[in-house]
Amino acid sequence: MKAVALTRYLPIDDPQSLLDVELPTPAIGAEDLLVRVEAISVNPVDTKLRAPKPQVEAQPRVLGFDAAGVVEAVGAGVSGFKPGDEVYYAGDVTRPGSNAQYQAVDARLVAHRPRRLDAAGAAALPLTAITAWELLFERMPYRPEDGGRGKSILIIAGAGGVGSIAIQLARRAGFNVIATASRPETQAWCRAMGAQQVIDHRQPLTAQLRALGFEHVDAALNLADTSRYWDELGELLAPQGHLGLIVEPANPVNLGDPYKSKCIGIHWEMMFARPRFRTADMGEQGRILARVAALIDEGELRGIQREALSPINAENLREAHRRLESGKTIGKLVLSGW
Repeated sequence: MKAVALTRYLPIDDPQSLLDVELPTPAIGAEDLLVRVEAISVNPVDTKLRAPKPQVEAQPRVLGFDAAGVVEAVGAGVSGFKPGDEVYYAGDVTRPGSNAQYQAVDARLVAHRPRRLDAAGAAALPLTAITAWELLFERMPYRPEDGGRGKSILIIAGAGGVGSIAIQLARRAGFNVIATASRPETQAWCRAMGAQQVIDHRQPLTAQLRALGFEHVDAALNLADTSRYWDELGELLAPQGHLGLIVEPANPVNLGDPYKSKCIGIHWEMMFARPRFRTADMGEQGRILARVAALIDEGELRGIQREALSPINAENLREAHRRLESGKTIGKLVLSGW
């Protein structure tokens, strides 16, 4: 099968950083599906795993997590799927990734993809949707239907992949959603996703929120830079508020006051935790994706694909990584077709 892989960890401008290769079609286990991959999307985790480091891989390493495709074969222990089913998923960081024509993936992580989206649109969703859903409704103490009613939430980096779906989920849960974005096009995107207010994360947040009438916010998602906004969010969050995080701090942060004195909950999300540690509830990720697909098909959520490249090959994946590393992408960038 065709695949895009690496053997060395190099800057993305190096043509050897990602390579077109031929690999055997993977064998599947009893709990797996074999999926013929039709479309993929790129995420910051892809660029971080590929980033320069001294190690060398003895065998080509295939990255990639978001995928949409068609089931080719079903493991002996799998129920609920059959060959020909159109599916989508975010995969498992411990197994070969989706940048290949065929992928073996644990069926518990997979769902039937939204009928209203093509493969490219579906591939834009899984990692970001799982991350946002787990953070808001499983790590943080909010219900997906009405848990934000009467509450405000600040979402830093609202125009990114996770932010794009988090805005929609939070708005649907009843929150007054304030997103951050620094450019006219990213501000417009956040409003299109459902944010009621948009402020500039390059400027102090407090003055902008007060100008909008907010002395405090009940919750915040910092999806960009944990260290940079740590102190200001500690002051902005209301007593007994909640902070959701996905990016490890670049510098030490103070876990004491005002976080301690206000009893602010600090919640970490890493969507690979369930498959990586084979938790008893790892099938929850498939169920989340099934719920998201239903909400897409019911018109309650919208897709977040904004850019597309074709076909899936090393040259286009290098370009996708390059665009993502620029920090200027909006929503999700998808690649489709071989």
